[in-house]
Amino acid sequence: MTLGESIKVCFSKYADFSGAARRSEYWWWALFTFIAELALRIVSVRLEWAFVVATMLPSLAVGARRLHDTNRSGWLQLLWLVPVIGWVVLIVFSAQESRRPSVFVAE
Repeated sequence: MTLGESIKVCFSKYADFSGAARRSEYWWWALFTFIAELALRIVSVRLEWAFVVATMLPSLAVGARRLHDTNRSGWLQLLWLVPVIGWVVLIVFSAQESRRPSVFVAE
C-alpha cells in the first residue's frame, strides 16, 4: 500500500473500528499525520490542533484495526496513556506481522 492509498483508506474508513489494517496502512498513516502536524505547526498552532482533532478518530480507528490484525483488542490503545512502557509495547505490537490467517489476498 502506498502513502496515497493509505490516506484514502483511512479517511474512507473514518470511524470503522472493525476489520484489520496492514502494517503499511498503519505506518503510512502515522507518517502522514506526523509530517502534516509538523508542517501545520510551522504555519499555525491553531491549524495544527484543528488537524489533530480532525484526524483523531481515523487515527484511533486505524490503530484498532492494526491491533485486530495482530489478534489483539483495539482497547489496548489505552496503553498510550502509560508513559514510555505503554508506548514501546504499542509500537512493538504495531510493527508485528499479521497473526490473522488469510485476512488479505497476497499481492
